Amino acid sequence: MHTIISEIFHGLSFTTEEINLLCSKLKKSTIDKNSFLLKEDDEVYDMFYVHKGCLRSYLIDRDGKEHILQFAVKGWWISDYISLYGRHKKLSVSNVECIKTATIYSISKAEFDMLCREIPKVAYFHIKKMELAFASFQNRILENLSLSATQRYVNFVETYPTIVNDVKNYHIASYLGITTESLSRIRTELSAR
Repeated sequence: MHTIISEIFHGLSFTTEEINLLCSKLKKSTIDKNSFLLKEDDEVYDMFYVHKGCLRSYLIDRDGKEHILQFAVKGWWISDYISLYGRHKKLSVSNVECIKTATIYSISKAEFDMLCREIPKVAYFHIKKMELAFASFQNRILENLSLSATQRYVNFVETYPTIVNDVKNYHIASYLGITTESLSRIRTELSAR
């Protein structure tokens, strides 16, 4: 279990007491492909760290169209952040599904908040990770507003090369906000270059 602490909090060193406290709060689970960590309208208490596998968060709009918000592979966290961090929404607005059998470590937000108070370097580490995640989400919004579908796909492959192998074409298309037919055309055009 100590190895997972080094993986999650890469670059930080802890006392034996701190490691024991961290280990006592993490719950390890294996999640089968096509299983759900969260479904829309579930109560959300936990954050999930991906040690192995691939997950996705998505929502389905009123017209039945699926929109992928996030993928999560080794080293990433996933949850329904609107419910977990939001002020008003208490139930999940998204689904979190395992798309490649995964090993995860979960921790409740309440226990993580306690860890941040007890071990200040965990709080600082978390702030840095949240800043990167916020910048990434904002960059994705800007790309969706300003770039062509081809350029969004190229950027996706360059930024997340390992995810491309773990997900289906319709997952990538949904993430990019395009149809699977458009994605196939883009791939054909790029391979012809």
